[in-house]
Amino acid sequence: MSLKKGSVVAHLAMGLMAIYFLLPFWWLLVAATKDNDGLFQSASLWFSDFNLFENLKLLFNQENGIYLTWLRNSAFYAVVSGVGATAISALAGYAFAKLRFPGRNALFALLLGLIMVPATALVLPTYLLMAQADLIDSVWAVILPSLLNPFGVYLLRVYVHDSIPEEMLEAARIDGAGEFRVFTSVALPAMKPALVTVLLFSMVASWNNFFLPLVMLSNDDLYPLTVGLRAWYMSAIMGNGGAATFNVIITGALVAIVPLIAAFLMLQRYWRGGLTIGSVK
Repeated sequence: MSLKKGSVVAHLAMGLMAIYFLLPFWWLLVAATKDNDGLFQSASLWFSDFNLFENLKLLFNQENGIYLTWLRNSAFYAVVSGVGATAISALAGYAFAKLRFPGRNALFALLLGLIMVPATALVLPTYLLMAQADLIDSVWAVILPSLLNPFGVYLLRVYVHDSIPEEMLEAARIDGAGEFRVFTSVALPAMKPALVTVLLFSMVASWNNFFLPLVMLSNDDLYPLTVGLRAWYMSAIMGNGGAATFNVIITGALVAIVPLIAAFLMLQRYWRGGLTIGSVK
């Protein structure tokens, strides 16, 4: 009987947590279907007049379609930063897990320390470095700092250490493969589940990045969605003429999460762990 009660409590707790996490998305979905007056004059969590398509039309026509420019910028930053960070993390994670070199343990301890440092704490020092390199107000000011992903290196190091047997690597070396060939032909295919995880984490972090591009960029045409929507919001708060209305801003926020949902749905089939566990006796 106690186990049954425990199961009910667990399911109830999970249901409450699901509601807690889904409630903001539900509010965003409902709010994006209302006009500007309906946002403030109707129930927050339920539909009134359906104006989603009108809101989308206003969104993509606002300021000569600059939202599409911000959307393209966010996609560019996310893809380039995500792929670059994943490639660097894969090389570093493999090296920490399978290679022996002087200072390996000290460097890995430093890496673990970097995981504890908030990214926002590094923005101002990064700004000074980018200013010295004359990269402020360019795409590189956003991309280059995003290529460093200490957590991705740590995750891949743990995955490689636990999932890729030394015997597989030694067999390739005995067959005459160089170290880079061993990495690309043997280790890399077996790292696919972890690589997809790091890729998604890196892309989501870059897509949602706000403070770094806010500090680095002053050109509206280089803004990602996060900074662009914030600029619209501030204009709406101050009541500037011609500024985007709140229903347009909320619709823009809804559209901004659609690519992330699509990325998770397309890449989730690659999450399969233990591809090589048990392959070597």
